[in-house]
Amino acid sequence: MIANLLADLPDASAGEVFTELLERPGIRIERIVSRGQSTPEDEPMVQDWDEWVLLLEGAAGIRIEDSAVVALAPGDHLLIEKGQKHWVAWTAKDRATVWLAVHLG
Repeated sequence: MIANLLADLPDASAGEVFTELLERPGIRIERIVSRGQSTPEDEPMVQDWDEWVLLLEGAAGIRIEDSAVVALAPGDHLLIEKGQKHWVAWTAKDRATVWLAVHLG
């Protein structure tokens, strides 16, 4: 079955939408659609697994641990290692931001 990650995007204006695409032992792949969301400064995300993310569409800013916010454009990707505090500083408000997230471990 062929599917397109950018087709029929859900409305994420009220909150991010997470769609699981594949899950197998040791790996989970999901599409995340954002529109204007950010992580509260006092509530960093910390995970018990590595996460590789690829920005497919839109724009976002992300901050990991004590680093500065880095702007992401389509095609940019990064690895967030297990246990690292991280924040989505911003996502585009005028259009959907689409992420592909690969959770490892």
